[in-house]
Amino acid sequence: MPSLQTLSSFWSAPVVATNMLVLLNLLGALLLGLLVGYERSYHGRAAGMRTYGLVCMASAALTVIGGYSPDWFGGHNPLVTGGDTTRVIQGIVTGIGFLCAGVIMREGFNISGLTTAASLWASSVIGILVGVGFYAAAMALALLSAICMMWISRLEEWLPSRQAVAITLRFRTGFEPVESVLRNMASARGYEIAGGSIAIALKDGHLEWRFVAVAQSRQKMVTISELAQEMSRFDGVIGFNLSYARN
Repeated sequence: MPSLQTLSSFWSAPVVATNMLVLLNLLGALLLGLLVGYERSYHGRAAGMRTYGLVCMASAALTVIGGYSPDWFGGHNPLVTGGDTTRVIQGIVTGIGFLCAGVIMREGFNISGLTTAASLWASSVIGILVGVGFYAAAMALALLSAICMMWISRLEEWLPSRQAVAITLRFRTGFEPVESVLRNMASARGYEIAGGSIAIALKDGHLEWRFVAVAQSRQKMVTISELAQEMSRFDGVIGFNLSYARN
């Protein structure tokens, strides 16, 4: 049965000071991760600010606690060495990686589940922090992760960004679309076709073009519903599919 002195050691001044240092590292990593993620979010990529922020912050947590192994388990645990615990942490991180991969789904240009995967990975790091006795740091990481998932998406909506739309066009038999014409049509509606995103297929005698159109700016672009209304009137188009390329 743990004594009161043993339990209080997890909240002793040196251990709490270490937790505060870990917290500062978490905040710094979160801000830097959000900065990198904003660049991706601005260009309409699937992984945005939340994903980058969570992964960067959790990675910093795993790294920084390794430098404070003497403070693990309240600063006293002669039965478990830092090396043994490190190998356990490695196993957890590797195992949770397979679980995270299972929640990421891709359908055409649409990718979903990236933030869920990042939050799962961050949750495993929260568990690791609790396991080594860094309770304050674990609570801080949980709070920052929740804030990141709930509020960063609103920040992304407020910041300038370029929305990406995945477009599939099916043309009538015998109709030959011209890439330059499609690019001009996209530009007239505030979009540009992303380089290297065009894929062409022939299905049941009909040409099918798939590509990603990235908005030039929020002010210039037309909405996806307006695009749908216009595409129904495009010459040669007998079918289409529109969806946001980020998720």
